[in-house]
Amino acid sequence: MALPPMTQRSRRFLVQFGLSLMFLLVLLGHVGGLYQIALVSRLEAAFYDLRLRLYHAQGVDERIVIVDIDEKSLQEIGRWPWPRDVTARLTRNLFEQYGVAAVGYDIVFAEPDQSSGLPVLERLAQGPLAGEGVFLDTLGRLRPDLDYDARLAEALAAGPAVLGYYFNFASPPERVGQLPAPLLDCQALKAQGIEPVRSTGYNANLPGLQAQATDAAFFNMEADFDGTARRMPMVMEQEGKCYGALALLTTRAAMGAAAVRVLPGAGGRPPALDMDGLHVPLDARGMALVPYRSTTAYGYISASDVIGARAPAASLEGRIVLLGSTAPGIMDLRVTPMSKVFPGVEIHANLVSAILDGTVKWEPPNLRGLEVGALTLLGLTLAALLPLVSPVWAAVAVTLVSGLLVAGNFQAWDAWNMSLPLAAPLLTVIGLFILNMSYGFFVEARSKAQITRLFGQYVPPELVEEMARDPARYSLRGESREMSVLFSDIVGFTSISEGLEASELADMLNVFLSHMTRVIQQNKGTIDKYIGDAIMAFWGAPMSDDRHARDAVLTALAMQAALGELNPVLKARGWPEVRIGVGVNTGRMSVGNMGSEFRMAYTVMADAVNLASRLEALTRQYSVWVLVGEATREACPDLSFMLVDRVRVKGKGKPVAIYEPLGPTVELPAEQLQTVREFEAVLADYQARQWEAAEDKLRTLRNRSPRKLYDIYLERIAHFRASPPAADWDGVFTYTTK
Repeated sequence: MALPPMTQRSRRFLVQFGLSLMFLLVLLGHVGGLYQIALVSRLEAAFYDLRLRLYHAQGVDERIVIVDIDEKSLQEIGRWPWPRDVTARLTRNLFEQYGVAAVGYDIVFAEPDQSSGLPVLERLAQGPLAGEGVFLDTLGRLRPDLDYDARLAEALAAGPAVLGYYFNFASPPERVGQLPAPLLDCQALKAQGIEPVRSTGYNANLPGLQAQATDAAFFNMEADFDGTARRMPMVMEQEGKCYGALALLTTRAAMGAAAVRVLPGAGGRPPALDMDGLHVPLDARGMALVPYRSTTAYGYISASDVIGARAPAASLEGRIVLLGSTAPGIMDLRVTPMSKVFPGVEIHANLVSAILDGTVKWEPPNLRGLEVGALTLLGLTLAALLPLVSPVWAAVAVTLVSGLLVAGNFQAWDAWNMSLPLAAPLLTVIGLFILNMSYGFFVEARSKAQITRLFGQYVPPELVEEMARDPARYSLRGESREMSVLFSDIVGFTSISEGLEASELADMLNVFLSHMTRVIQQNKGTIDKYIGDAIMAFWGAPMSDDRHARDAVLTALAMQAALGELNPVLKARGWPEVRIGVGVNTGRMSVGNMGSEFRMAYTVMADAVNLASRLEALTRQYSVWVLVGEATREACPDLSFMLVDRVRVKGKGKPVAIYEPLGPTVELPAEQLQTVREFEAVLADYQARQWEAAEDKLRTLRNRSPRKLYDIYLERIAHFRASPPAADWDGVFTYTTK
């Protein structure tokens, strides 16, 4: 049994569905980890940062204070590193005078203190002065005061102190100092699918200091692909043992928690570290997302004020203290979603706040698999739906789905501290919409190609799209219409062309024609043709224009005004400035596709067209650079015109009145309108052969504002006084040349 032929609609659906499937597979490859698409990764990071900035906690967290080794401290105490007795005094004051809950050190004491000179004295006692009893007795009495490391160790024992250190990844391994006891057995983490970052070595504290401190924790930080710190390791592995982060263990020390245990993932939540009921969710690498607060979330106290016991007791008592630095040269700066210049010690502070508040963000286990499944379901649904609905309904559906995705994502973040991916789902929705709409547009554009092919070579491109919306209204066949036509030409172009090289002349014409064409097309005109430096344009076809005469006249005035912008450009490039003459006429014209079997053009033809060309030529005779015919003037009742003359142009027996357009009447000053009336009185006297009266009025006008037009009539009057016109003279001036 033969299958029915496939319809055009079915073919279109299959093509769109196939293209959608290809697009979906590309995104799924990224989500599935087969490769990385930089755009998607950056967009995901941007959405993550946006959520942080929108929902970050407000206000200052008074539970945590940063004791700052700042510029002020360096000026008072001296450059860093300080002698250990100074750090000991700082530590002792924090515990004994201010009663802080715990101190976490964002610094490491890996080398013995040399500042007291004790190591030198010890070498002397074992060497050249080994037999000097007085020296040895004195050294014995001074040793407790000069052993700054011992003094710091004693101060560390005064309260919950968590020293800092960092893991390194050197090869061969570099191991300095003594690590604390491990936080927990790595196998407990690995049993939950967590593989912590594994280091090769460490830079830890002196054994004597480590022995007296409550604990020690690493302060390693992690940056994403774009250099931004969004998540920090909570546990790291060294030789099969797992150690804790500074924020985690400082919080434990302040709480007095006995131990940290691994809490298995359950109910869609990931595994977590548990400290007496406080949970820190971990990702597959043992890291935690940092829920940053505002950039002014923590109080800072200068270390020198603590050393000098000048800090207010109320600002430190019972607080968790993090000791770090913002001084130039020793400050640890990081890029975070909140700021591109962010003190590293504040990242630890943000984590302490989040641990205490239970607001550490988390991602569902097996997030990659969940995202692949959700993306597949969403993508296939849209791929099947979008080709079947109209663009309007497609836009509604995509807007609704996108809104639900964003709202649900932000709700999960704010209400449940859950971080879900958003970039790939949104790109799926928007990308499939754009793909389907683009394909639909392509098909529609192809169906309109006939109109474009027919009219594209005759009509300006900006009109083709509008014509294509209703092709039935337009035809290339010749028809008669009431229209307006414009001719413009550069005055003295021959002399200009003689002074320029051919290439320069071509460049100059390109600039000139482009500038004038832009003015014409902005005023709804259709460029008919370029004739050297001349431009022919018309209004009223192929698109109807009830105000074609007015549009043409205002275009002519705009072209003259545009010379004010164009001439400085020409002059700057070493080309001569130009002046143009413009003629406009209105009348019934034949418009359509005209020519031969070899070449066709969409153009206009009629006596009215020829008259417009003649009017353009007459602009030079009167130095009136825009002239229009009687029909044009009559079609523009809201514009003002000045009658220039009544003439017979070459090839025409019937005289025509020619006018200079001035612009919209309501915009013209009273003085200009008065000049028009005065010149019309001159023409009335001239027509009546009242030579003396006409001459007096002309001289008055010329004295007020000289014009070549006035000189022309003064010359004619002088001529007619000497040689009076015939008795049947009708006042019309006849031109015998074009």
